[in-house]
Amino acid sequence: MTPQTAQVGDTLPPVTFGPITRTTLALYAGASGDHNPIHIDTDFAAKAGLDDVFAHGMLSMAQLGRLATDWAGIDRLRGLSSRFTAITPVGATVTCEGRIAERLEKEGEPLLRVVLTATIDDGTQTLRGEALISAA
Repeated sequence: MTPQTAQVGDTLPPVTFGPITRTTLALYAGASGDHNPIHIDTDFAAKAGLDDVFAHGMLSMAQLGRLATDWAGIDRLRGLSSRFTAITPVGATVTCEGRIAERLEKEGEPLLRVVLTATIDDGTQTLRGEALISAA
């Protein structure tokens, strides 16, 4: 299946990453510049009433983008949005999935609206969003 041949209801090949480790969080903090201590400092997390640190939401959002661009190519991506719905704990494995929800046209360009989700191994959905992909 390609963006040109995709039909409403088709699913993209999933992307799985993890398990999330403290090293992953430290490396992501360094690469992204997001050094919020809630993601890397266990003492800070405990003072905030949490059992442990948790993954940056943007780490999972990046994987949703990877899902869309691995399938369609970066040149076809017209938009990407997401909403964080739950935290991703240390040790979790995340699976990102996409489903073609709609074919539409905008300014003469055929597009696909792809519904995206990120779910951790216990079944909790941590992100939901969508991508707009050129079907030209």
